[in-house]
Amino acid sequence: MGKIRFVNFEEKKQDFASAVQNGDTEAQAGALSDMIEALSNDVRADIFNQVHAEMADRSVLQSRGHNALTSEERSFFNAVIEDGGFKDIQTLPVTTQERVFEDLKEEHPLLQQIGIQNFGAVTEFIFSDPDGAAVWGELFGDIQGQLNATFRKEKITQLKLTAFIPIANDMLKLGPEWVERYVRTIITEAMAVGLERGYVAGTGNNEPIGLLKDLKGAVVEGVYPPKKSAGTLTFKPGRTTIREMQGVVEKLSIRPVGKDEKEKVRNVAGKVIMLVNPFDSFGIQANSTVQNSAGIYVQSLPFNPITIPSAFVPKGKVAFLVKGQYIAAIGGPMTVNKYEQTMAMQDATLYIAKQFATGKPADNYASVVYDLNLDIGDEEPEATPEGA
Repeated sequence: MGKIRFVNFEEKKQDFASAVQNGDTEAQAGALSDMIEALSNDVRADIFNQVHAEMADRSVLQSRGHNALTSEERSFFNAVIEDGGFKDIQTLPVTTQERVFEDLKEEHPLLQQIGIQNFGAVTEFIFSDPDGAAVWGELFGDIQGQLNATFRKEKITQLKLTAFIPIANDMLKLGPEWVERYVRTIITEAMAVGLERGYVAGTGNNEPIGLLKDLKGAVVEGVYPPKKSAGTLTFKPGRTTIREMQGVVEKLSIRPVGKDEKEKVRNVAGKVIMLVNPFDSFGIQANSTVQNSAGIYVQSLPFNPITIPSAFVPKGKVAFLVKGQYIAAIGGPMTVNKYEQTMAMQDATLYIAKQFATGKPADNYASVVYDLNLDIGDEEPEATPEGA
């Protein structure tokens, strides 16, 4: 199947992210409802277009691997259709849950690069710190070091992620393949928004601790404070950007360890993720673009950071994360049941999917946050050599 065309969802997602950053709970509730409805309408419209266009020759579709369902999946979603929706609390087939996770990684660069892990039925895992995991000592001497200090348990069950699934009544007439795809897409996109919000800006109060938060700051009612800015970046072409990015990677490469916080240097080459608000990403691209002697515009950043736009990074800020230094995981069964509270949805029944999840930086040195000053005027940098 082709990718879903999101006509209105992305705009409503931006509105929701803005409401989250402004801290207006009433606006967040309205923006969330609008985002869910836009997601539902976009997915429903796209699926109906495909139904009309592709149902003419079902055998050809099947030969192309058209959303083939396992026998368990087909039986499950046929029952959903016959029952007119999900009844009580139902656990999605394991294979469907696995496809949701694969879709999360493949369609969402942030979740892929941050290294989200799926532990299935497991709700606890061991996180290890490579420093001190192996030690030297005399051949017949005592065991050196304290290896237990380099391992710690992390529970996935401490947090629960909820995704809303509005199922339009006419969707249930399309058959199990289409209902499965609709449900899977809605869950994937809704959970992706929740995970991204938590992993980037989560307060730590019944949600993940986002990489924008200060683990060493004063925690008030479970809420971690924002990280202080490490400086200002302009991304002005030439030596300025080189020096600025040098400062970023140097800061990320130094990691104090132990009680005395002795500085250790780690290799971050190829592991630096840059998160920026989509609006600011245009300014960064513009500032870091130069014209070479052949008249071709080229854009690149020193030290090759992996650039990912995120609406949950405030405008005027940019965050850098060391890949592999954020603990992100989901686990336990994914259940679906009817949403009993009020949320206006026309010609649709609202359900909720729940999944255990967790997320927090490995330590306070996993990420750094900077201010942006992208107004550098109209200075023309020297042309770069052809082919640069």
